[in-house]
Amino acid sequence: MIYQVASLTLQYPDDELLSQTPLLAAALADLPDSPSTRALARFVEHLSTSSRGDTTSSRDDTTGSRGDAAPTPDDLRRDYVDVFDLSRHQTLYLTYWSDGDTRRRGSALAAIKQTYRDSGFLVDTHGELTDYLPMILEFAARADLPAGRELLIEHRASLELIRLALLDRGSAYAGVLRAICDTLPGESPKDKATALSMRQSAPAVERVGLESGDPRLLPLFTAQDMAAMTRTSPRPDARVEARR
Repeated sequence: MIYQVASLTLQYPDDELLSQTPLLAAALADLPDSPSTRALARFVEHLSTSSRGDTTSSRDDTTGSRGDAAPTPDDLRRDYVDVFDLSRHQTLYLTYWSDGDTRRRGSALAAIKQTYRDSGFLVDTHGELTDYLPMILEFAARADLPAGRELLIEHRASLELIRLALLDRGSAYAGVLRAICDTLPGESPKDKATALSMRQSAPAVERVGLESGDPRLLPLFTAQDMAAMTRTSPRPDARVEARR
């Protein structure tokens, strides 16, 4: 449930998501008390206040609100776009933090895709890269908890770097990353240098001109298929339906 709620709250706060906040709050209330449930409950309350029109004196500019007024739905949406869509400093694509825009990233994306396939579930990524954090969280919550949790542990350094970047920004979304990290073994690092040391190897500095949304990085291929990309590129609008 922690992973399912985190997956939803890390997605764009449209009307459908905001209408679900009472359900999310109720689901969290049924769980045993823990740092993760408390952190998520606070963030769900942050989303809920926008639709109720509440006021609060505890918010400031770092959370995207204005004065003592709770954020409106439009405030939440602008904040989400500013945090996750207009900057790579808090990107939710986990392999970007470990591999950057390098050739290695293609193999990392293919490995995650294979994990999805091995679960025996039909996977439709709706055009997203396979390392998109809300997708991995939903996979863990609904398809294969051990395999999904292993992916989160494998990319723990990326999760911690996102959390620290959100903390530096003063974003309320840092609480969601805190909740996820608290479900994993060991303590979270207190600084970026320690988080970087958690990676198995430093990312290559070589860049090959692949942007995070480039069609050549979409999870359409096996590792063998990706080796042939220099000869054939997939259609930019191709959709993903990976079967075991």
